[in-house]
Amino acid sequence: MHVTQADFSARFPVATPSRVEQFIRQTSFDRPTLVLDIDAVETQYHALKAGLDRADIHFAVKANPAREIIERLVSLGSHFDAASRGEIELCLSLGAHPEHISFGNTVKRASDIAFAHHAGLTLFAADAEEELEKIAENAPDAQVYIRLIVEASGADWPLTRKFGTTRGKALHLLAMARDLGLDPVGFSFHVGSQTRKPEMWSSTLDQVAAIWTDARDAGFDLSLINIGGGFPAFYGEEIAHPTVYAAAVMAQVEARFPGARVMAEPGRGLVAEAGMIAAEVLLVSRKSDDDLCRWVYLDIGKFSGLAETMEEAIRYQFTTDRDHEDTGPCILAGPSCDSADVLYEIRPVALPLGLKSGDRILIRNCGAYTSSYSSVGFNGFPPLDVVAI
Repeated sequence: MHVTQADFSARFPVATPSRVEQFIRQTSFDRPTLVLDIDAVETQYHALKAGLDRADIHFAVKANPAREIIERLVSLGSHFDAASRGEIELCLSLGAHPEHISFGNTVKRASDIAFAHHAGLTLFAADAEEELEKIAENAPDAQVYIRLIVEASGADWPLTRKFGTTRGKALHLLAMARDLGLDPVGFSFHVGSQTRKPEMWSSTLDQVAAIWTDARDAGFDLSLINIGGGFPAFYGEEIAHPTVYAAAVMAQVEARFPGARVMAEPGRGLVAEAGMIAAEVLLVSRKSDDDLCRWVYLDIGKFSGLAETMEEAIRYQFTTDRDHEDTGPCILAGPSCDSADVLYEIRPVALPLGLKSGDRILIRNCGAYTSSYSSVGFNGFPPLDVVAI
């Protein structure tokens, strides 16, 4: 792929409306709708692939399981990281080869492991003894990689200790996998969601490299390093062009794991910027006459697609038809009868002073973890509509 120098510029807002924005402004919606530009997904895939080079991209299906996205990525030769039987079935139904799908969830139902094995999947994640036993019983001879707990504080949304095992236990799990007749091929980890700078990967990669060396010294012929996700999207703070970012990460990986097979699992970094939500203002109010902030209630909230506003981790950008007006601080909230459905209060959002009920509001770069997080009917509100263009 030929990339010009201009393509390597930092990511800032652009004045020209995107294809998605143009479509939204020409279309009427009767409820919140996520519009996805599938061509933009393809462009981002090529940009990431150019930087990741020989690494296999395993798209994290959980980020956005839209059939149109999966179908396009299949046509591009992408691999897939599946978290459930449902995601495996989706990918297979749209033409993905089973050997291109990894079962990356470390907490799996035994029957789902058996299903995946019979469907032709060969690569499974694990981080505990019982999980290895389930895999050995239901997917004999399978390849497994061990998920590691790492200390990673650079991400906007650091991960918890829910997944992974410690350095002290990692070699024990490799040995157990081997004794059970499985093929322990390597390790996986995750630097945390929305890791905006590639240099933030350095200390995490050092941690993993130390465990990798321990394992090799102990006689394990490791061949696979799964670097997970963490690739960022633009939410208002400068990030590198995806090719530049991915290449910088890959250079650090190559330096520590020369010759190893490399997997990467971008989700947000692949699809977030391809999506925009068309929403509506339902109410603008002040709690008191001297309240400095207005409360702006939208027809979409935490339970209908904006779950990642939890603890204000992901800061979405908003645009309206009144952006030429003066702005003031607003607390944003969703429509549900749940007091937790407040999007931004600790750090209010600046919105036009003339904003009122019935105004359309667009939410940028929300193609990841919106439709897949949307509830099926909390308070009777339907799931987030999705339109692919």
